[in-house]
Amino acid sequence: MGDYKLVAVGTDGSSSATSAVTRAAQIAADAGAKLLIVCAYERSGRSNDRDRAEAERALGDEAYKIIGANPAEEKLRDARDVARRAGADEVNTVAVEGEPVQAICDKVALHHADLVVVGNKGLASFAGRLLGSVPAEVSRRSPTDVLIVHTT
Repeated sequence: MGDYKLVAVGTDGSSSATSAVTRAAQIAADAGAKLLIVCAYERSGRSNDRDRAEAERALGDEAYKIIGANPAEEKLRDARDVARRAGADEVNTVAVEGEPVQAICDKVALHHADLVVVGNKGLASFAGRLLGSVPAEVSRRSPTDVLIVHTT
């Protein structure tokens, strides 16, 4: 695994994402690579409360959106702590306004990451099959290798 110089991982603060951060940090530590943790968020007021409530009812546990930059930064601080405990030495974080798949893929491309790690949350769920899931979309759109960690 020594070929990796930069490992990227997406997080939303869920237990699945925390498992992915842990695995990404272990890979980065083993490879002597840097770790980049990406967290997408939605600006407050971007979608109305009724639309959000309907989506949460339809998606159930799959609905996990971060609203606002401050909560995203909190999730990133927590993820950085997890990554350091898992052995990663150099950890950078970035909060990005927008959809998770686009945020992850954009940052992977911008920073020339060698590997992107995501949890498998939503991959086999009904909502994931019907609407698409973050891990499935990242694996299709990422410009680099993708590791989907079994987390659920």
